[in-house]
Amino acid sequence: MADRLTPRAENYAQWYNDLVLRADLAEHSDVRGCMVIKPHGYAIWEKMQAALDGMFKATGHVNAYFPLFIPKSYLAREASHVEGFAKECAVVTHYRLKSDPEQGVVVDPEAKLEEELIVRPTSETIIWNTYRGWIKSYRDLPLLINQWANVVRWEMRTRLFLRTAEFLWQEGHTAHATREEAIEETERMLEVYRRFAEEWLAIPVIKGIKTASERFAGAEETYCIEALMQDGKALQAGTSHFLGQNFAKAFDVVFTNKENKQELVWATSWGVSTRLMGALIMTHSDDHGLVLPPKLAPVQVAVVPIAKNEEQLNDLRGYVAPVLEALRARGISVKFDDDDTKKPGWKFAEYEFKGYPVRIAVGPRDMENGTVEVARRDTLEKQVMQVVDLDEKVEHLLQAIQDNLFQKALAMQEAGTRAVDTYAEFQEELEKGGFLLAHWDGTPETEERIKNETKATIRCIPLDGDTTPGTCMVTGRPSARRVLFARAY
Repeated sequence: MADRLTPRAENYAQWYNDLVLRADLAEHSDVRGCMVIKPHGYAIWEKMQAALDGMFKATGHVNAYFPLFIPKSYLAREASHVEGFAKECAVVTHYRLKSDPEQGVVVDPEAKLEEELIVRPTSETIIWNTYRGWIKSYRDLPLLINQWANVVRWEMRTRLFLRTAEFLWQEGHTAHATREEAIEETERMLEVYRRFAEEWLAIPVIKGIKTASERFAGAEETYCIEALMQDGKALQAGTSHFLGQNFAKAFDVVFTNKENKQELVWATSWGVSTRLMGALIMTHSDDHGLVLPPKLAPVQVAVVPIAKNEEQLNDLRGYVAPVLEALRARGISVKFDDDDTKKPGWKFAEYEFKGYPVRIAVGPRDMENGTVEVARRDTLEKQVMQVVDLDEKVEHLLQAIQDNLFQKALAMQEAGTRAVDTYAEFQEELEKGGFLLAHWDGTPETEERIKNETKATIRCIPLDGDTTPGTCMVTGRPSARRVLFARAY
C-alpha cells in the first residue's frame, strides 16, 4: 500500500512530488533533469496520445517523423527563433569516444563534427528545410503534418512532468497558401486543445493570445489555453502558433500559385506535452492520492473479490464473469484482481491511491443477494448495487464522474478568477492565488515591471470575456481591455 502523502495544505509542492513518485507515475533519472515515466504514468500518456491523435486525424492531419539532430546552421537562419532557444540547447560536437589510460573514456578530439548538431528543442527549422523539397505548387498545399517525438531543453530547475530537460510531446507543422488559411488552422488547433482539455482531462481552460514578450520565438502570434491549478497557480496547457512567412523566408519555401506566380508559404506550429500529466494531477488529485478522469484512466474499473478460500474465489469468478464481459462489451476497461498474495484492504487502498475511477468489491454475501459494492474515486462514496444491468449503471457512473470532475474544476476556476482595478488591489489579491483580470497599457515596459515586482505574468489576452476599455492599473494610461494575470508554473 502507498505511503502517506504530505497534505496539500501543508506543502503543495511536496504533495505533488510525493504523489508522482508514490502513485508510480514517474521517477527521477540518473541523468540530471530527466525522468523515467513508469508504466502507470505512461499508460495515461498513451490514452492522451490516442485521443489527441484521433482528433488530429479527424481534422485532416497525418503523422510523420523528423530527425532528432538539427544542424546548427539551420537554427541560425531565423534570428528570433535561435535567440529564444539558444540558452536551452544541447549541442553534439564529437561523434566518437576513446579510452585513455589516465582519464578513462574521453572524447576523441580527432572525431570532431564538421558542423555541430543541436539536439532538437523544437523542430521548425529541420521541418521547414524539408518542406522546401516537398512544396512546389499550390496543389501541394495545405500540408498538414504532426510529429510525436521527444525534445530536449536544458532546464536548470526541473520538476517531474512539469519541466524536465527531456520530455515527450506532439508538434504539428502545417503549410498554407494564404495568411487566412494559416490563421484559421492556428485557431482550429487551439479549439482542438480546448476540447481535449475540457472533455478528456476535465480541466476548464481560458483561450487567449500571448503578449509579444511571451510569444513563441519566431511566431507572429501565439494562441494558448491556460488552466488554474488547485494551489492558485496557472499552467499553460497548450499553444498554437501563427508563424506567418518567417520560416518560409528563412528556408526559401515557395510555391507556384494558380496564376503561375511564386509566393512564400504561410505556416503554423502547435503542440502539447507530458506537462499535461502535471496538469491532470494538480487539478483533480487529493490527499488520498491520484484522481483520474475516466476517459484517461488506463483501467476504469477494478473488481476485487473477497474470499476466504479457493472454493469461494472460484464461485465469485463465476458470479462476476458475465458482468466483466458486459462491461468490456461497452468498451469499459476492467481489471479483475484475484491475486491471493495481497489482501483486499491493500488492494482497495492501492486502487484508490492510483486513481482508478470505480472500484467494485464482491463477496459471498453479495452472491446471495445479487449485489456488489461500488466505490467511486472522485467522491469516495460507496453504494450497494444490484448486479442486474450493472454494466449500464457503471457506464452512467463513469460519465457522472467525468462530469463531476470538470464541474468541480470549473467551480474552482470561477471562484479563483477576480477583476481588480488598482495595483495595490492586484498585489493584495495575488497573494491569494488565482486568475486576476486587470487593465494593462499594452507596453512591454509595464508588463516587465509587473513581472519583476510581483512574479506575475500576463497569461493571455482572453479571446472571450469583457472587452471594455479602461485605464492601466499601474500607469493610468489607456487600456484596450482587461488581460489575464497569474503566477504560473
